[in-house]
Amino acid sequence: MRFLRLTDLPVSGKRVFIRADLNVPQDDAGNITEDTRIRASLPGIEYALKGGASVMVTSHLGRPAEGQLNPDDSLAPVAKRLAELLGRPVPLVENWVDGGFDQKGGTVVMLENCRVNKGEKKNDEALARRMAALCDIYVNDAFGTAHRAEATTYGMAKYAPIACAGPLMAAELDALGKALNHPRRPLLAIVAGAKVSTKLTILKSLAAKVDQLIVGGGIANTFLLAAGFNIGRSLAEAELAGEARAVMETMAARGAQVPLPVDVVVANDISVLARANRIATAGVSPDDKILDVGPQTAATLTALIARAGTIVWNGPIGVFEYEQFAGGTRAIAQAIAASKAFSIAGGGDTIAAAVKFGVAGKISYISTGGGAFLEFLEGKKLPAVEILEQRAAKK
Repeated sequence: MRFLRLTDLPVSGKRVFIRADLNVPQDDAGNITEDTRIRASLPGIEYALKGGASVMVTSHLGRPAEGQLNPDDSLAPVAKRLAELLGRPVPLVENWVDGGFDQKGGTVVMLENCRVNKGEKKNDEALARRMAALCDIYVNDAFGTAHRAEATTYGMAKYAPIACAGPLMAAELDALGKALNHPRRPLLAIVAGAKVSTKLTILKSLAAKVDQLIVGGGIANTFLLAAGFNIGRSLAEAELAGEARAVMETMAARGAQVPLPVDVVVANDISVLARANRIATAGVSPDDKILDVGPQTAATLTALIARAGTIVWNGPIGVFEYEQFAGGTRAIAQAIAASKAFSIAGGGDTIAAAVKFGVAGKISYISTGGGAFLEFLEGKKLPAVEILEQRAAKK
């Protein structure tokens, strides 16, 4: 991937427009409960400010109706928190599409929720051109929205004088590109979750690339079903067993493998008080629910992880929220942390598991992307990245 980077550009005296991802969680009173995304945006903003640019920052927040700004959708709490982190004022500007606000070099303003603007989600050309006229340099630093072609993620990049990636976007693309396009072998992917249907295209794409594909959760149950095992009342998609079988066949034809659990942890229900039983996979009874892998399987998976050169992790392999079903996910999390491989993890549950087991700081890169991360794994071109590449190619 070839794209311009903000950190390679002189910004003195320039008007710099940064599309960030500041869609932070809030409580019922509107207080920000977790500010990771705001902190992640700081390097790009600080680079532009220190370089003497006049900086405009915007983001979406929540799901506002276009054309109307409700208090719950306002970026006011975000502007306040950003001001605290930067140690300088961050005025909030409403109705900003056509400009009209004065700004000096070395200052920053927050432009109100961009999804309130009519035509934002549909990437309206007229809107994108009006917003692009506000800046000399457009910066996309919102990897989490890179899979959407909207006016502030795609249209502005098309029409602004210069379009580039911010530090967060660049770091995401560097990490994902290293993991999937130029991996150190063996390349191992861990894909887990409730349903094969939500990750079928990812599984198919990875089956053509990786050396080992570890599946977990309900996805693994569907693969077990495809391999002829009884899975009792476990979460699975019987109608996709054929697709799971095809993934295993694709891997086998390449000399790769999908290691299925040889032992599992089962219970009759999912609760704090549920009794967990470790049994051989072949011994699952009709009333059992498979909720984790057993210790023998965990040992096999951790050995594979230890030998990997590159690891891509998306999804916990058991119901890790309950201690009696957390063993498998804990084992792979700790194995990834101990590995010398380049590792990248993404997805809300994955990050939650990494934090719970104290390994987040030992993973090479944690993606903030969510849907964009998954679509990259699928092999899809992300619209917001594609337009940055197109602009770079014209330079």
